[in-house]
Amino acid sequence: MKQISIYILILSGILLSVSCGGDKKQQAQAAQQPPTLPVVTLPTKTVTAYTEYPASIEGIVNSEVHAKISGYITDVLVDEGQKVKRGQTLFKLETQTLNQDAAAAKANVNAAQVEVDKLKPLVEKNIISNVQLETAKAKLQQAQSGYNSIAANIDYGNIKSPVDGYVGSINLRKGALVSPSSQTPLTTVADISKVYAYFSMNEKEYLSFIQNADGKDIDEKIKKLPKVRLLLANGSLYKEEGKIDAINSQVNSQTGAISFRAIFENPSRILTNGNSGKIQIPKVYADAVVVPQESTYEQQGSTYVYKVGKDSTAVSTKIEIEADVDNLYVVDSGLQKGDKIVAKGANKLHGDSKIKPQEMSFDSIAKPIDKVFR
Repeated sequence: MKQISIYILILSGILLSVSCGGDKKQQAQAAQQPPTLPVVTLPTKTVTAYTEYPASIEGIVNSEVHAKISGYITDVLVDEGQKVKRGQTLFKLETQTLNQDAAAAKANVNAAQVEVDKLKPLVEKNIISNVQLETAKAKLQQAQSGYNSIAANIDYGNIKSPVDGYVGSINLRKGALVSPSSQTPLTTVADISKVYAYFSMNEKEYLSFIQNADGKDIDEKIKKLPKVRLLLANGSLYKEEGKIDAINSQVNSQTGAISFRAIFENPSRILTNGNSGKIQIPKVYADAVVVPQESTYEQQGSTYVYKVGKDSTAVSTKIEIEADVDNLYVVDSGLQKGDKIVAKGANKLHGDSKIKPQEMSFDSIAKPIDKVFR
C-alpha cells in the first residue's frame, strides 16, 4: 500500500514537470512571434498652423480727462462704463470765486463802454481829439478780454468728454481738489467700437516673418498679410478676425523686439482697455507630410517614429518637425509621402523590430481632439 502511494507521487511529479515545460515552451514561442501593431500610410495634407504671441488690448481712442482749472469737484455726472458723447459734461467744479471775478470784470467792461459812448459825440464835434477816443476803446477791449478769460475759466469748470466712447475708472469723486498739474486723470474715455491688439516679435522672428510675406515693400506686405485671430484670456477664440495694420520696424533697444498692431471690430464691447490675450498668426503648409503626434516618441530631445519597411521591420527614424497643428506634426525631413509608420504602440518597441502590420486609415488615427475650455 505504501509502495502504491510512492508511485502515485512520482507519477504526479512527472506529469507536473511535463505540463510546466509545455507552458514555458508555448510562452517562448509566443514571445518569438512579432507583435501585431496598427500601421498607417502617410499622406500629404494642406494644413494651417498658428504661431501665438502675447497681446495687450486697447481701444482705438483712449483720451485721459484732466481739469484745466483748479477747483473742488461738486458733481460727478456719469458712471463707470457709461457711454458718452463728445462734449457731454462729465464733472463740475466749484466756480463761485470765478463767478465773483466775472461779475467784477463785467462791470469794468460796462464802465469802459460808457466811456467810449461818451467820447464818440465829442470827437464828432471836434471838442476833443480822436486820440482820447482810441485810448478809451483800447481800455474797453482790455476789459472785454479780461472778462472773456474769466468766462472761459468758468466754462472749464464743466469738464466735458473729448471724444465719443465709454467712461473708464473714475479716479476722483465729489469733494476732491483737482488742478491742471494733477498727474492722475479724472477718468479715461475710450472708443472701443474697435480695439487694437499690441504684440511683439524678436528680431529673428520679425525678419523671417516679413521676408516670407508677399509684397515689394513694407506697406504692400502689410496690406497682403493674412487675417489674424485673438485667443482670449479664458482660452476661447474671439469670434471676429483681425488685421495687422501697423508694424514698428525699429528694434526696441531695451527688449530687442519689434512692435506690431492688429485691429479688431468690437461690436459687442466684449473687449476693453487692459484686456490681454494671444494673437494667432496663420501659416499655410500646402501638400505637407504630416504624422499623428501619438505615433511619435521623444528621445534625448529629438522626435522619432517607427518606419515600417517592406519586410515588416519597424526601424526607429528621426524626424524634423516644422510645426504642429492640432494633433498632427508637419514634417520637415525624415519621412516622405507613402511611407508607412507604426501608428500606435511605438513606445513598446526597442531597436529594429519585426512586427505584424495591421493596416489602418490615416484619418482614424489623426482625427482632431476636441478641446473643452472651463
